[in-house]
Amino acid sequence: MKKWINILIIIAVLALAALAVWQWQVRQARLQLDSYQTVAAVRGNLTSTIGATGVVHSNQTALLTWQTSGTVGQVNFELGDQVRAEQVLASLERTSLPQNVILAQIDLNNAEKALQELKNSQLAKTQSTQALLEARRLVIEAEQALVRFSEDRYKNELERAENRVVSTKKSVEDAEKAFEPYEDVDPENSVRKRLEKDLQDAQLRYEDAIRQRDLLLLQHDQAKAALEAAQARLADAEREVERLKNGPDPQDITNAEARIAAAQATLKLANVLAPFAGSITALSSRPGDRVAPGSVAFQIDDLSRLLVDVRISEVDINRVQVGQPATMTFDAIPGKQYQGVVMTVDRVGSSIQGVVDFTVTIELTDADEAVKPGMTSAVNIIVEQFENVLQVPNRAVRVQEGRRVVYILRNDQLLAVEIKLGASSELNSEVLEGNLSAGDLLVLNPPLVFEGNGPPPFVR
Repeated sequence: MKKWINILIIIAVLALAALAVWQWQVRQARLQLDSYQTVAAVRGNLTSTIGATGVVHSNQTALLTWQTSGTVGQVNFELGDQVRAEQVLASLERTSLPQNVILAQIDLNNAEKALQELKNSQLAKTQSTQALLEARRLVIEAEQALVRFSEDRYKNELERAENRVVSTKKSVEDAEKAFEPYEDVDPENSVRKRLEKDLQDAQLRYEDAIRQRDLLLLQHDQAKAALEAAQARLADAEREVERLKNGPDPQDITNAEARIAAAQATLKLANVLAPFAGSITALSSRPGDRVAPGSVAFQIDDLSRLLVDVRISEVDINRVQVGQPATMTFDAIPGKQYQGVVMTVDRVGSSIQGVVDFTVTIELTDADEAVKPGMTSAVNIIVEQFENVLQVPNRAVRVQEGRRVVYILRNDQLLAVEIKLGASSELNSEVLEGNLSAGDLLVLNPPLVFEGNGPPPFVR
């Protein structure tokens, strides 16, 4: 009897112990359930992005150095000033320059003079051609003017003029003979007056005949002289054209231009010029400084456009296209998001430690003064938009036995659901396949190590 009592006592103790263990496990399970962070799977619009980080840089940047030694004489701009391309930013004192730079001015003057002489030779060739054409025109006009003085025609005209002179001279002589008897008669005598007038008229006709003959002789001589002068001018013009027909040697012109360019390049060594329009972002030279070739003078940046270069994996690069929008955030500018657009996508990738990446350049479209070159930016390129898709948070996705899963709570039981993901954003991913519905509670912090019976069962 005592033996059975002891057995019953043992059984009661064991039952109480089992009950206590069960109650403890229930409490632990409840505590475990209460410790889970959950969020419901939802349907909605998803913006697919590709994320990367990069450093802001200006559209163009240049570190400008001195090209020769000397003493800085003049600095024309200060830090932050805007400059135009080819503006002289600073120059060295002339007396401090090396001899070859100083003598370059003489070389430049001589080369420019030589080039001008060669160009003047070319001008002389053009002018000689024009003079030849003008001389030919004058010869033609002189020949046309001399046509009326052809041998027979001129001989006939001259003979008629000479005959007129002879006939009018005889008329004068006849009039003088007729008037001679009345020369001492009363001037008021009518016969005397008539004979005197006849003599005067004859004298006028004789003088006119002489003038006409002399004019004909003069015109003939002038026409001949004009033709001879025009022919002589034509001969001179032809000789000048022949002399200058080849013009200056093209090689001589090329050499003179090369000498000018070389002298100008040497003279530029005394100056620092802006290679493009931009802002002075660093200034290292002041008047009186002694500088040597390679000494840094300025840094200039084109801040009109700010760009960010990011490296995109070969897996994602084909989803990135020029013109796609992007968002950017900066640790240095908390609480503000900037907008951008993809400007270029490299067509050739580069391998770093076996990983192939492509460089993508994004331009900030709403940059302000807070954004500065050198800042690090987190970039999200918006590659696609999806509507009404089932989504899960990226932080809820785990890998179990080589499969992507999410853990859900269903009837207070932790279950694993295998899923296949599609597009993703910075926070969420699209679920393409899996026994998951909108409203299912996703566990964001499942246990790292499962005890007891091991990982929860899969939902098929």
